[in-house]
Amino acid sequence: MTDATPTAQPLAGRAVLIVEDQYLIADEMCALVERLGGTVVGPAARVSAALAALASHRPDLALLDVNLDGERIYPVAEALREAGIPFVFMTGYDPWAIDSRFSDAPHLEKPIGLPALQGMLRSLGLA
Repeated sequence: MTDATPTAQPLAGRAVLIVEDQYLIADEMCALVERLGGTVVGPAARVSAALAALASHRPDLALLDVNLDGERIYPVAEALREAGIPFVFMTGYDPWAIDSRFSDAPHLEKPIGLPALQGMLRSLGLA
């Protein structure tokens, strides 16, 4: 199966907001989203930049680092939840370290590879 097949591109026609403060990780996530056919919004490295991106774009999905150089991502998660936009936390932390308000939110453990992202997309009904 090639990347050009529809099943290999579950994000085709979808915009994905990436919020990540580590350049190499953000770059890798952008490449994964594009490989799956998605269009990247961002990446944003700060909460303020992510909220600004949300004010000008309505993504279909957001991938959120929990800790942006000491700044927590939760205001962005709240805005996404209020807008009905699905999001996934990307973190190196244990799930219990995520704010209890978001205990039901899906998360991926860093480092994130293509199979893990594809599996998460399937569990969200996006693949």
